[in-house]
Amino acid sequence: MEGMNIGEAAKASGVSAKMIRHYEQVGLLPAAARTDAGYRQYDGSEVHTLRFIRQSRDLGFSIPEIGELVGLWQNRRRPSRQVKALAEAHIKELDQKAQELLAMKAALQHLVQSCHGDDRPECPILESLAGSGPEAPFDTTQPPAGRNGKLRAATSRAKAGAR
Repeated sequence: MEGMNIGEAAKASGVSAKMIRHYEQVGLLPAAARTDAGYRQYDGSEVHTLRFIRQSRDLGFSIPEIGELVGLWQNRRRPSRQVKALAEAHIKELDQKAQELLAMKAALQHLVQSCHGDDRPECPILESLAGSGPEAPFDTTQPPAGRNGKLRAATSRAKAGAR
């Protein structure tokens, strides 16, 4: 497994060559050794690190969190409580995201149920998204949560119903 080029390392790790270069750029992976011709070369330990990074990404950890995890993984003297605390904090973030997604789903389901879905041009979904319907879904008084913004009326009902 010694002396793999980037394509071979990508295949062996399940991480694309583009992402390998990115992980090197952001410091998750040390800069690769280079051949005389300038091609990157990876050994088995670097491929193992790439697999670790891929598994961490699959669990939804952010790049900074993965950097911390890689550091903890490579430090054989680390206390496991640090790793556990990082994982527990990530679980809390995932729980919050899951609740937000469920609230968005409930809000959208409510809008879909209020739409006749026929040949008429009236559409409560579009009216609500435009902020002109009875249930304008975006709360413009709050900063957006993630990429989609926070849903107001229907989301509030959905959260209240989940309590």
